[in-house]
Amino acid sequence: MIAVIDNYDSFTYNLVQYLGELGAEVRVFRNDAITPAELDELNPTHIVISPGPGAPEDAGVSGRVIRELGPRRPILGVCLGHQCIGSAFGGKVVRAPRLVHGKTSLVYHYGDDLFVGLPSPFEATRYHSLIVAEPLPAVLEITAFTNDGEVMGLRHRTYPIFGVQFHPESILTTGGKQILCNFMAQAPAPAAPRPQSQPVNLSRSQFQAPGGSVTRPITDRAEANQ
Repeated sequence: MIAVIDNYDSFTYNLVQYLGELGAEVRVFRNDAITPAELDELNPTHIVISPGPGAPEDAGVSGRVIRELGPRRPILGVCLGHQCIGSAFGGKVVRAPRLVHGKTSLVYHYGDDLFVGLPSPFEATRYHSLIVAEPLPAVLEITAFTNDGEVMGLRHRTYPIFGVQFHPESILTTGGKQILCNFMAQAPAPAAPRPQSQPVNLSRSQFQAPGGSVTRPITDRAEANQ
């Protein structure tokens, strides 16, 4: 069973529909109607933290679910859920340079975890006015970004916790179902944490994309001054 924490958002049931079409049994819980302990007792294989209005502090139990259950159960945060992951581990969630509402952007990635099988870049739909700011907490790393350097994906270095700022459930997002399928393929309860990945300077990392090599823009002022 996949548990979805609903942050009172209309997109929640688009996610539920996609997950159901992929064969998942899904149960939905409002963010003020269940505790982490109660959710744990239901023994979900995976947990999704939905989009929603406001900021992480408005997302009810979402942050506690991420911190308390993430070490044992794969978690995917979408939009506000992604921001909740950043906030839960000490990151800063700030106002984005510009409001993006119902627009698409090209998203670049490194082909790992959620993005296996997707082209880089791919087109993704965005509805947000906040972003997870760099530098990220040491336990998190960037997995996807726009061509102007905004963080579009992140993951925990040790636990199966993943976030995407864009909406995979949108019809205008390329490969949205593939992203959810890749999440469903994450091990539900590893006997031990996956090996911790080594920090890398993603701002200067090179990767192959259509048309040649692309360098992720530097977005952190401190790093830019190094």
